[in-house]
Amino acid sequence: MTTEFSWPAHFESGISLRWVEANGQRFEVAEAGNGKKLALFLHGFPELHYSWRFQMPLLADMGYRVWAPNMRGYGGNSKPDTVRDYALDHLCADIAGLIDASGADEVTFFAHDWGAIVAWAFAIQKIRPLKKLIIMNVPHPMVGQREIRHWRQLRRSWYIFFFQIPWLPEKLLSRNNGEPIRQAFSNMACDQTNFTPEALDVYARAATRPGSLKSMVNYYRALLRHRDTIDIGDGTIDIPTLMVWGEEDSALNIHCTEGTEEWVGDFTLRRLPGVSHWVQQEAPDKVNAILKEWLA
Repeated sequence: MTTEFSWPAHFESGISLRWVEANGQRFEVAEAGNGKKLALFLHGFPELHYSWRFQMPLLADMGYRVWAPNMRGYGGNSKPDTVRDYALDHLCADIAGLIDASGADEVTFFAHDWGAIVAWAFAIQKIRPLKKLIIMNVPHPMVGQREIRHWRQLRRSWYIFFFQIPWLPEKLLSRNNGEPIRQAFSNMACDQTNFTPEALDVYARAATRPGSLKSMVNYYRALLRHRDTIDIGDGTIDIPTLMVWGEEDSALNIHCTEGTEEWVGDFTLRRLPGVSHWVQQEAPDKVNAILKEWLA
Protein backbone atom coordinates (compact mmCIF):
# COMPACT_ATOMS: atom_id res chain seq x y z
CA MET A 1 0.00 0.00 0.00
CA THR A 2 1.35 3.42 -0.96
CA THR A 3 2.59 5.84 1.67
CA GLU A 4 2.67 8.80 -0.72
CA PHE A 5 0.39 11.69 0.16
CA SER A 6 -1.94 13.21 -2.44
CA TRP A 7 -0.37 16.67 -2.36
CA PRO A 8 2.49 18.49 -0.62
CA ALA A 9 0.95 20.59 2.14
CA HIS A 10 3.15 23.64 2.67
CA PHE A 11 4.35 24.47 6.17
CA GLU A 12 3.26 28.12 5.95
CA SER A 13 -0.36 27.03 5.40
CA GLY A 14 -0.46 25.45 8.84
CA ILE A 15 -1.73 22.25 7.22
CA SER A 16 0.01 18.91 7.68
CA LEU A 17 -0.80 15.40 6.45
CA ARG A 18 -1.01 12.14 8.35
CA TRP A 19 -2.45 8.62 8.13
CA VAL A 20 -5.33 7.64 10.43
CA GLU A 21 -6.77 4.15 10.90
CA ALA A 22 -10.55 4.09 11.38
CA ASN A 23 -13.36 1.61 10.71
CA GLY A 24 -10.84 -0.88 9.37
CA GLN A 25 -9.67 1.56 6.70
CA ARG A 26 -6.65 3.80 6.27
CA PHE A 27 -7.33 7.50 5.64
CA GLU A 28 -5.07 10.30 4.52
CA VAL A 29 -6.03 13.22 6.76
CA ALA A 30 -5.10 16.86 6.33
CA GLU A 31 -5.06 18.60 9.70
CA ALA A 32 -4.53 22.02 11.23
CA GLY A 33 -5.04 23.68 14.60
CA ASN A 34 -5.61 21.98 17.91
CA GLY A 35 -8.13 21.66 20.71
CA LYS A 36 -11.19 19.59 21.54
CA LYS A 37 -13.53 21.27 19.04
CA LEU A 38 -13.28 19.34 15.77
CA ALA A 39 -14.06 20.88 12.38
CA LEU A 40 -14.45 17.84 10.11
CA PHE A 41 -14.33 18.59 6.36
CA LEU A 42 -15.77 16.10 3.87
CA HIS A 43 -15.02 16.48 0.16
CA GLY A 44 -16.85 15.37 -2.95
CA PHE A 45 -16.28 13.86 -6.42
CA PRO A 46 -13.75 14.02 -8.04
CA GLU A 47 -12.00 15.99 -5.32
CA LEU A 48 -9.77 15.38 -2.31
CA HIS A 49 -9.34 17.00 1.08
CA TYR A 50 -7.21 19.44 -0.97
CA SER A 51 -10.47 21.16 -1.95
CA TRP A 52 -10.69 22.58 1.60
CA ARG A 53 -7.23 24.20 1.54
CA PHE A 54 -8.74 27.70 1.69
CA GLN A 55 -11.04 26.97 4.65
CA MET A 56 -8.81 24.90 6.93
CA PRO A 57 -6.54 27.77 8.11
CA LEU A 58 -9.59 29.90 8.91
CA LEU A 59 -11.10 27.28 11.21
CA ALA A 60 -7.74 26.64 12.86
CA ASP A 61 -7.48 30.38 13.56
CA MET A 62 -10.97 30.26 15.07
CA GLY A 63 -9.82 27.72 17.66
CA TYR A 64 -10.85 24.48 15.99
CA ARG A 65 -8.86 21.34 15.48
CA VAL A 66 -9.35 20.71 11.79
CA TRP A 67 -9.44 17.30 10.12
CA ALA A 68 -10.09 16.87 6.40
CA PRO A 69 -9.89 13.20 5.39
CA ASN A 70 -9.72 11.86 1.90
CA MET A 71 -12.91 9.86 1.57
CA ARG A 72 -12.80 6.07 1.25
CA GLY A 73 -11.08 4.99 -1.98
CA TYR A 74 -9.58 8.40 -2.80
CA GLY A 75 -5.88 9.16 -3.16
CA GLY A 76 -3.71 6.86 -1.06
CA ASN A 77 -6.61 5.64 1.08
CA SER A 78 -7.79 2.06 1.40
CA LYS A 79 -9.73 0.97 -1.69
CA PRO A 80 -12.26 -1.75 -0.90
CA ASP A 81 -13.09 -3.76 -4.00
CA THR A 82 -16.87 -4.15 -4.31
CA VAL A 83 -19.66 -1.72 -5.11
CA ARG A 84 -21.35 -2.65 -1.81
CA ASP A 85 -18.28 -1.31 0.03
CA TYR A 86 -19.24 2.23 -1.04
CA ALA A 87 -22.82 2.26 0.21
CA LEU A 88 -23.87 4.94 2.67
CA ASP A 89 -23.80 2.72 5.74
CA HIS A 90 -20.07 2.12 5.25
CA LEU A 91 -19.38 5.76 4.41
CA CYS A 92 -21.15 6.92 7.57
CA ALA A 93 -19.29 4.32 9.63
CA ASP A 94 -16.01 5.71 8.27
CA ILE A 95 -16.89 9.16 9.57
CA ALA A 96 -17.95 7.78 12.95
CA GLY A 97 -14.61 5.98 13.18
CA LEU A 98 -12.70 9.14 12.33
CA ILE A 99 -14.58 11.13 14.97
CA ASP A 100 -13.79 8.46 17.54
CA ALA A 101 -10.14 8.44 16.49
CA SER A 102 -9.95 12.23 16.89
CA GLY A 103 -10.99 12.13 20.54
CA ALA A 104 -12.97 15.34 20.00
CA ASP A 105 -15.52 16.58 22.52
CA GLU A 106 -17.47 18.63 19.96
CA VAL A 107 -17.86 18.14 16.19
CA THR A 108 -18.99 20.46 13.40
CA PHE A 109 -19.31 19.16 9.84
CA PHE A 110 -18.28 21.06 6.71
CA ALA A 111 -19.33 19.07 3.65
CA HIS A 112 -19.55 19.45 -0.11
CA ASP A 113 -20.94 17.27 -2.91
CA TRP A 114 -20.56 13.56 -1.97
CA GLY A 115 -19.24 14.57 1.42
CA ALA A 116 -22.51 16.42 1.93
CA ILE A 117 -24.56 13.36 0.96
CA VAL A 118 -22.77 11.47 3.72
CA ALA A 119 -23.08 14.38 6.16
CA TRP A 120 -26.85 14.69 5.66
CA ALA A 121 -27.30 10.96 6.28
CA PHE A 122 -24.99 11.02 9.31
CA ALA A 123 -26.76 13.99 10.90
CA ILE A 124 -30.26 12.63 10.28
CA GLN A 125 -29.36 9.28 11.85
CA LYS A 126 -27.58 10.97 14.79
CA ILE A 127 -24.74 8.44 14.55
CA ARG A 128 -22.58 10.74 16.69
CA PRO A 129 -23.54 14.06 18.32
CA LEU A 130 -22.91 17.08 16.11
CA LYS A 131 -22.77 20.73 17.15
CA LYS A 132 -23.47 22.28 13.76
CA LEU A 133 -23.76 21.28 10.11
CA ILE A 134 -22.52 23.21 7.07
CA ILE A 135 -23.57 21.88 3.67
CA MET A 136 -22.37 23.13 0.28
CA ASN A 137 -24.16 22.45 -3.00
CA VAL A 138 -26.02 19.24 -2.21
CA PRO A 139 -29.74 19.12 -1.30
CA HIS A 140 -31.28 17.54 1.76
CA PRO A 141 -32.10 13.92 0.76
CA MET A 142 -35.85 14.58 0.87
CA VAL A 143 -35.43 17.57 -1.42
CA GLY A 144 -33.16 15.52 -3.66
CA GLN A 145 -35.82 12.81 -3.95
CA ARG A 146 -38.36 15.46 -4.91
CA GLU A 147 -36.14 17.13 -7.50
CA ILE A 148 -35.00 13.97 -9.29
CA ARG A 149 -38.64 13.44 -10.29
CA HIS A 150 -38.48 16.64 -12.35
CA TRP A 151 -36.86 16.90 -15.77
CA ARG A 152 -35.11 20.10 -14.62
CA GLN A 153 -32.92 17.93 -12.37
CA LEU A 154 -33.07 14.54 -14.07
CA ARG A 155 -31.39 15.90 -17.21
CA ARG A 156 -28.51 17.25 -15.09
CA SER A 157 -28.03 13.89 -13.36
CA TRP A 158 -27.34 11.91 -16.54
CA TYR A 159 -23.82 11.03 -15.39
CA ILE A 160 -25.15 9.03 -12.42
CA PHE A 161 -26.78 6.62 -14.85
CA PHE A 162 -23.74 6.56 -17.13
CA PHE A 163 -21.60 5.61 -14.13
CA GLN A 164 -23.64 2.42 -13.68
CA ILE A 165 -21.91 0.92 -16.75
CA PRO A 166 -19.04 -1.42 -15.81
CA TRP A 167 -15.41 -0.27 -16.42
CA LEU A 168 -16.18 2.21 -19.24
CA PRO A 169 -16.51 5.34 -17.05
CA GLU A 170 -13.16 4.61 -15.40
CA LYS A 171 -11.56 4.06 -18.81
CA LEU A 172 -12.84 7.36 -20.18
CA LEU A 173 -11.98 9.39 -17.06
CA SER A 174 -8.42 8.08 -17.03
CA ARG A 175 -7.54 8.92 -20.62
CA ASN A 176 -4.72 11.37 -21.31
CA ASN A 177 -3.45 11.04 -17.73
CA GLY A 178 -6.77 12.09 -16.23
CA GLU A 179 -7.52 15.05 -18.50
CA PRO A 180 -11.33 14.58 -18.04
CA ILE A 181 -10.78 15.03 -14.29
CA ARG A 182 -9.06 18.36 -14.93
CA GLN A 183 -11.89 19.37 -17.27
CA ALA A 184 -14.53 18.53 -14.67
CA PHE A 185 -13.26 21.54 -12.70
CA SER A 186 -12.17 23.93 -15.43
CA ASN A 187 -15.26 23.43 -17.63
CA MET A 188 -17.75 23.87 -14.79
CA ALA A 189 -16.08 26.76 -12.95
CA CYS A 190 -17.32 30.29 -13.58
CA ASP A 191 -14.04 31.73 -12.28
CA GLN A 192 -11.03 29.54 -12.98
CA THR A 193 -8.52 31.60 -10.97
CA ASN A 194 -8.00 28.95 -8.30
CA PHE A 195 -8.04 26.04 -10.73
CA THR A 196 -4.45 26.47 -11.80
CA PRO A 197 -2.65 23.76 -13.77
CA GLU A 198 -0.89 22.79 -10.53
CA ALA A 199 -4.18 22.44 -8.67
CA LEU A 200 -5.78 20.40 -11.45
CA ASP A 201 -2.72 18.15 -11.56
CA VAL A 202 -3.24 17.29 -7.87
CA TYR A 203 -6.71 15.93 -8.66
CA ALA A 204 -5.68 14.17 -11.87
CA ARG A 205 -2.70 12.45 -10.27
CA ALA A 206 -4.76 11.23 -7.33
CA ALA A 207 -7.60 9.97 -9.53
CA THR A 208 -5.28 8.02 -11.80
CA ARG A 209 -3.63 6.08 -8.99
CA PRO A 210 -4.34 2.37 -9.39
CA GLY A 211 -7.88 1.59 -8.25
CA SER A 212 -8.89 5.16 -7.45
CA LEU A 213 -11.31 5.79 -10.31
CA LYS A 214 -13.08 2.48 -9.74
CA SER A 215 -13.58 3.44 -6.10
CA MET A 216 -14.72 6.97 -6.98
CA VAL A 217 -17.29 5.76 -9.53
CA ASN A 218 -18.48 3.01 -7.17
CA TYR A 219 -19.98 5.70 -4.93
CA TYR A 220 -22.54 6.35 -7.67
CA ARG A 221 -23.08 2.68 -8.40
CA ALA A 222 -23.77 2.00 -4.73
CA LEU A 223 -26.09 5.00 -4.54
CA LEU A 224 -28.54 3.28 -6.89
CA ARG A 225 -27.83 -0.40 -6.23
CA HIS A 226 -27.65 -0.28 -2.41
CA ARG A 227 -29.90 2.64 -1.59
CA ASP A 228 -31.57 0.89 1.35
CA THR A 229 -28.50 0.41 3.56
CA ILE A 230 -29.57 3.30 5.81
CA ASP A 231 -32.91 4.53 7.12
CA ILE A 232 -33.32 8.31 7.25
CA GLY A 233 -36.83 8.06 8.69
CA ASP A 234 -38.62 11.40 8.50
CA GLY A 235 -35.39 13.18 7.55
CA THR A 236 -35.50 15.74 10.34
CA ILE A 237 -32.40 17.50 11.69
CA ASP A 238 -32.46 19.45 14.94
CA ILE A 239 -29.01 21.08 14.92
CA PRO A 240 -28.21 24.49 13.41
CA THR A 241 -27.57 24.00 9.71
CA LEU A 242 -26.06 26.35 7.14
CA MET A 243 -26.35 25.76 3.40
CA VAL A 244 -23.97 27.62 1.08
CA TRP A 245 -24.93 27.35 -2.58
CA GLY A 246 -23.17 28.47 -5.74
CA GLU A 247 -26.07 29.44 -7.98
CA GLU A 248 -24.38 28.48 -11.27
CA ASP A 249 -24.21 24.78 -10.38
CA SER A 250 -24.53 22.85 -13.64
CA ALA A 251 -25.10 19.53 -11.85
CA LEU A 252 -27.78 20.60 -9.36
CA ASN A 253 -30.56 23.07 -10.10
CA ILE A 254 -31.32 25.99 -7.78
CA HIS A 255 -34.67 24.46 -6.73
CA CYS A 256 -32.57 21.99 -4.70
CA THR A 257 -32.29 24.72 -2.07
CA GLU A 258 -36.05 25.13 -1.71
CA GLY A 259 -38.12 23.53 1.04
CA THR A 260 -35.18 22.42 3.18
CA GLU A 261 -36.64 24.15 6.23
CA GLU A 262 -39.45 21.56 6.22
CA TRP A 263 -36.91 19.07 7.61
CA VAL A 264 -34.35 21.38 9.20
CA GLY A 265 -35.82 23.61 11.89
CA ASP A 266 -32.76 25.85 12.40
CA PHE A 267 -31.81 26.52 8.78
CA THR A 268 -29.80 29.28 7.11
CA LEU A 269 -29.32 29.56 3.34
CA ARG A 270 -26.64 31.68 1.70
CA ARG A 271 -26.71 31.78 -2.10
CA LEU A 272 -23.74 33.00 -4.12
CA PRO A 273 -24.62 34.35 -7.58
CA GLY A 274 -22.10 33.78 -10.34
CA VAL A 275 -20.42 30.89 -8.51
CA SER A 276 -20.36 27.28 -9.70
CA HIS A 277 -20.70 23.92 -7.97
CA TRP A 278 -17.07 24.19 -6.78
CA VAL A 279 -18.15 26.92 -4.38
CA GLN A 280 -15.53 26.70 -1.61
CA GLN A 281 -12.65 26.64 -4.08
CA GLU A 282 -14.02 29.14 -6.56
CA ALA A 283 -15.14 31.79 -4.06
CA PRO A 284 -13.08 31.11 -0.90
CA ASP A 285 -13.18 34.70 0.38
CA LYS A 286 -16.98 34.85 0.15
CA VAL A 287 -17.43 31.38 1.61
CA ASN A 288 -15.00 32.05 4.46
CA ALA A 289 -16.76 35.31 5.35
CA ILE A 290 -20.07 33.42 5.52
CA LEU A 291 -18.56 30.68 7.68
CA LYS A 292 -16.92 33.14 10.05
CA GLU A 293 -20.12 35.14 10.54
CA TRP A 294 -22.40 32.13 10.95
CA LEU A 295 -20.14 30.21 13.31
CA ALA A 296 -19.70 33.30 15.49
